[in-house]
Amino acid sequence: MKSHTVALILALAAGHPLYAAVTPHALFSDGAVLQQGREIPVWGTANEGESVRVEFAGQTVATTAKDGKWSVRLKPVKAGGPFKMTLSGENTVVMNDLWVGEVWICGGQSNMERQLGPRPPQKPIDGWEEEVSKADYPRMRQFTVPQAIPPSGASPRIQGKWATCSPQTAAQFSAVGYFFGRDLHRKLNVPIGLIACNWGGTPAEAWTSREALEAVPELRGLVENYDKARNDYSTKLVTLAEGARPPKDPAGSQFSPTVLRDAMLTPIVPYGIRGVIWYQGESNCWDSLRYRTLFPVTITDWRKAWGQGDFPFLFVQLAPFKTNTPELREAQLMTSRTVPNTAMVVTTDVGDAEDIHPTRKEPVGSRLALAARAIVYGEKLEFSGPAFRSATFSGGRATVRFDHLGGGLVAKDGSLKGFVIAGADKQFVPAQAEIQGDTVVVSNESVREPVAVRYGWATVPDVNLFNRAGLPASPFRTDDWR
Repeated sequence: MKSHTVALILALAAGHPLYAAVTPHALFSDGAVLQQGREIPVWGTANEGESVRVEFAGQTVATTAKDGKWSVRLKPVKAGGPFKMTLSGENTVVMNDLWVGEVWICGGQSNMERQLGPRPPQKPIDGWEEEVSKADYPRMRQFTVPQAIPPSGASPRIQGKWATCSPQTAAQFSAVGYFFGRDLHRKLNVPIGLIACNWGGTPAEAWTSREALEAVPELRGLVENYDKARNDYSTKLVTLAEGARPPKDPAGSQFSPTVLRDAMLTPIVPYGIRGVIWYQGESNCWDSLRYRTLFPVTITDWRKAWGQGDFPFLFVQLAPFKTNTPELREAQLMTSRTVPNTAMVVTTDVGDAEDIHPTRKEPVGSRLALAARAIVYGEKLEFSGPAFRSATFSGGRATVRFDHLGGGLVAKDGSLKGFVIAGADKQFVPAQAEIQGDTVVVSNESVREPVAVRYGWATVPDVNLFNRAGLPASPFRTDDWR
């Protein structure tokens, strides 16, 4: 033991990381929820060469720490609990009240980060007080990854703990994550773990690795511009006048490419998960067309990091708001159609033209849970609103067909609205739209030979096409005009 003490003192003096006794990653702590039905990765830090033993659910696995780190994989365990996990080395660490169930990451920017309880000056979430008062779900827990970027060159070290859902804690849960987890917990009757890994205002490139961005010519410029900004920063530091305020290092900004992928996501890989729910895109509206490429690359990058195949990635299409562009919603729709094992939930009915943080979060979380129940857990239910399939043009009319009819098309609260139509001159005009069976017929007498139809093509779409399952149709267009 004395030799270890001397080694630790020397390591500290040399500026090396302090590992010391066996320490698990913060995710492995009292109250954790582990993913059922998959190998369970467990990892942490220890002294170099230290023997580490992990005991859990009747299993014992041993390994040796290398470069101050250790990791093991436990065999899959069925849902249940509570369990105890014991780590043994120079010291012993015991973690209690562990459960095995379904684990989901809650990723994105502020609309995923937004907590269930009040956060002035933002408007309160609809019905939050009543919901918190009855939020007694002891087998639903949330781990919040701290919003922090370590100094350049430092290794991220995640801190935090699992919070058990109760009337005392639910206000701090991600609102969308809470409603998603609540619905899954009720339907599946298994423990639910939510890992909140999000940061308001952040673009998708901040959550994507350098390797993934550099591999795609259309995205490479994001990294090149970032590198140029870092070089400029270094140059300014060298020439900085005495007493002058130093410039901000781009590597310390949550808005820069790759930084959050490195600082917040990488440290929680490869914790066992079922999938991801994602609410993001507002900060990419300035470059909506590039998002067609960027968003699928982000999804693929996350899946590659975990190495457990194309896990489910369920995401929210942007709600109506004065700067949320229809082109960004279109990029999200395209992603749902081209990237396997994804689903998109539509929020045209729960937005706010003047508030980028709409207060109706329960429909958002519940629709994500519908998608999970159908796609991941195999329930026979409709999880999507009407989705554009095709359009034909003849006799001065456009006939539009849809997938996800959900029992039939419905115009909610009156006549159909939100459709526009154009001829070859590309001049769109408001159109009359009527549900005829499983189609919508669109026309305007001033457009004798229509060639294109759009629906909800606005920053704040005023639309009302639903299916009988109560889910809204996604905005769409039949043209590709810019």
